[in-house]
Amino acid sequence: MNPNLSRYPTYDVMSAQHEWDQHTRTIVNERLHTGGDYLFLSVTEAEILRSWCSLLMDDARGEIIQYVIEHIDHTLSAGIESERKSDVPHAAALIRAGLGGLDDSCQILYTERFFHLDTERQLQIMTSISENDALPHDTWKTIPQSVFFQKLLRLTTEAYYSHPRVWSDIGYGGPAYPRGYVRMHPGQLDPWEAKPKNEA
Repeated sequence: MNPNLSRYPTYDVMSAQHEWDQHTRTIVNERLHTGGDYLFLSVTEAEILRSWCSLLMDDARGEIIQYVIEHIDHTLSAGIESERKSDVPHAAALIRAGLGGLDDSCQILYTERFFHLDTERQLQIMTSISENDALPHDTWKTIPQSVFFQKLLRLTTEAYYSHPRVWSDIGYGGPAYPRGYVRMHPGQLDPWEAKPKNEA
């Protein structure tokens, strides 16, 4: 999401980290620090994802998108995934094929890589892939385009919404354990929960 549209511009979930247990604090704090090393992705694949994920989430904050890329990289490297249809490739193979098809098609059509194209063209390409209509058709004939798009959408949103700065943007209070919630009825907020800017 665009951080300028946040209803909680002054809220910082990390200000309450003293309420979490040490294990939780360590996990959440690690999400604020990225290394730039990849276990599965090539540098080119990572740069394609940088543009793709930024547009998909409407967020250009470098440190958050870098975290998203590294989260996707670690997920694909681990090779663990939930159920999938029998005719759909494993996630790692699907994403690699899709990113390769994207790179090939951009160079054939525009003699540029995806991350060098202007935003309008990037969005057009993303839309065409989501609709199974990307060009050139020969490049994509063996790649399930919409399946690739949906898988990358899931990977991106899962990573993006696990970042604590995004938690702050949406007013999410972070892990409830061990503090817990007291006021459970609709419209009620505990004192430590985020309040919209017009109510803060």
